[in-house]
Amino acid sequence: MDWEAEGLLEGLEDEKARDARRELLDQLHDEGCSADELRQAVKEDRLVLLPVERLLAGNATYTQREIADESGFELEQLSAFRQSLGLAVPDPDAREFTEEDLETAKDARKLAEAGFPFEETLDVTRVLGTGMSRYAEALRVLFAQAIIKPGDSEIDLARRLAETAGELMPLSSRMLDQVFLLHMRQLLRNDYISLAERTSGKVTDTARTTVAFADLVGFTELGESVGVEELSGLAGRLARMANAVVEPPVRVVKQIGDAVMLVSPEVPVTVETCLSLIERAEAEEDFPPLRAGIAYGPAVNRWGDWFGSTVNVASRLTGRARPGTVLVTDAVREAAEDGFGWSTAGEKKLKGLQKPIKTFRPRPPGSKEGQ
Repeated sequence: MDWEAEGLLEGLEDEKARDARRELLDQLHDEGCSADELRQAVKEDRLVLLPVERLLAGNATYTQREIADESGFELEQLSAFRQSLGLAVPDPDAREFTEEDLETAKDARKLAEAGFPFEETLDVTRVLGTGMSRYAEALRVLFAQAIIKPGDSEIDLARRLAETAGELMPLSSRMLDQVFLLHMRQLLRNDYISLAERTSGKVTDTARTTVAFADLVGFTELGESVGVEELSGLAGRLARMANAVVEPPVRVVKQIGDAVMLVSPEVPVTVETCLSLIERAEAEEDFPPLRAGIAYGPAVNRWGDWFGSTVNVASRLTGRARPGTVLVTDAVREAAEDGFGWSTAGEKKLKGLQKPIKTFRPRPPGSKEGQ
């Protein structure tokens, strides 16, 4: 192919860069990429990523209709399953599916045959899709930072990316399997099935739970004076601090920008964790102070997240807490009273609540009021 005549060398003035582009185009064309595919990749500035994309795509030999027929899914169900994972749904007769896609569909069908309701399975699958999307995005950035070298030509970078992906992707898959098993084991150690649930045959998703939020004070205002990268760096440091401080039965549910959400069935250890997190932030150089709010009461655990008035109260309390302090409800104080020092923080009127609530500030054991 005359790639210059095809217009795929435009914008490259250096002859070495043009030669590298030609070599990469020749390689991809020999491997089956059409001129239109290559033209689109050049237009979107992702030509060097095409070898990795093809590696991950596998050997597409099935249509979605064929996958549905062989797995026992209705075509509409299979489309809904892919959508719940956050994946595009191609034309039913386009050959864009692999043997691995067929096996995944068969596994999903086995879940349905085991008695798991399809709609509720989709809810769980959405959690998986969201988590995997975030993991893939984070891994992509890490991968690129480690692999790209100054002065790389397109052909050199494309080959290094493809070679590294081929070596590391199997390792990542095994790690995901192991991490999933470890998390399941950890959850089971802190879970239980009550007599009422065994009698009724239905597990409730509502439980009395300690919910906490901790956020960076002044994060919004800081965004007006510093760059986006510095802000994201602070959020990343908060996530690392939380992961370093938090231990079971306390769990990090999620990070929302400048805040982390924690849950635990046990109140005292949650209070201790929030105090430790604030202390850790105070010891950090060039880091804003933290504040935290904790509530205890019924909350609904659904799709890996928590909902209900207890969650809302904890979030609202966080916004009312002073920098470097933890603000809690009366229920939290009663459940954790013996292990901490306490000071009264007065009644707080919180948005969404008709009546003000009593609030308190915990202190580490042995500390004096005001410390």
